Amino acid sequence: QVQVVESGGGSVQPGGSLTLSCAVSGTIFSTYAMSWYRQAPGRQRELVAGIDLQIGGQPTYGASVKGRFTMSRDDAKNTIYLQMNSLKSEDTAVYYCNAVVAGRPGTQDDVWGQGTQVTVSS
Repeated sequence: QVQVVESGGGSVQPGGSLTLSCAVSGTIFSTYAMSWYRQAPGRQRELVAGIDLQIGGQPTYGASVKGRFTMSRDDAKNTIYLQMNSLKSEDTAVYYCNAVVAGRPGTQDDVWGQGTQVTVSS
């Protein structure tokens, strides 16, 4: 069973910073992609940042966070991070981590974390 657990959410003032972490654990044959999404009240879930680990390269970012958020990863720990700078009130949302993994060869599972709340308010 593969689990995804986010941490690091909280409350911050506009202009502040937060770093989210997402740890993937369990029996994993391969990790294909990892992403951060967010969902604000009354809005659809949107992609914040993601990386396709099959092709490598750099993460891609949603237009609203480009230049302010940075996604990084520690492969040895099966963990990704989301460094969020210059936070705005409109960044307030529940942030979810998603991992596309193979628990065994030839399979593909879409695994979501439980979410972590980020609130930006003065």
